[in-house]
Amino acid sequence: MAEALKILGQESPAAATQVDLYTVPAATQSTISTLTVANRVSTATTFRISVAKAGAADALKQYIYYDQFLDGNSSFLVTIGMTLSATDAIRVYSANGSVSFNVFGIEVS
Repeated sequence: MAEALKILGQESPAAATQVDLYTVPAATQSTISTLTVANRVSTATTFRISVAKAGAADALKQYIYYDQFLDGNSSFLVTIGMTLSATDAIRVYSANGSVSFNVFGIEVS
């Protein structure tokens, strides 16, 4: 089995648009070590992060953060240790479209 420590995903979705930040490749498992959320403007906003098992359609039960408040020009850091299987997806959303999401971790294939 090969292990790769890496940046797993980076996104800055348009306002009020949910996008996939990271989907675990086929025949791979991942451990998410850190998720970062950065508001690049001075206006406060909210964000959402969800985890979809096997890339399932969006559902309320998937959210780990829902309309989490984020001050202007600030960051939110999550050290989580989340384990994911092939095709599981992390999805992100920001209300104002000025938020950058980054996810770091290990892929094992």
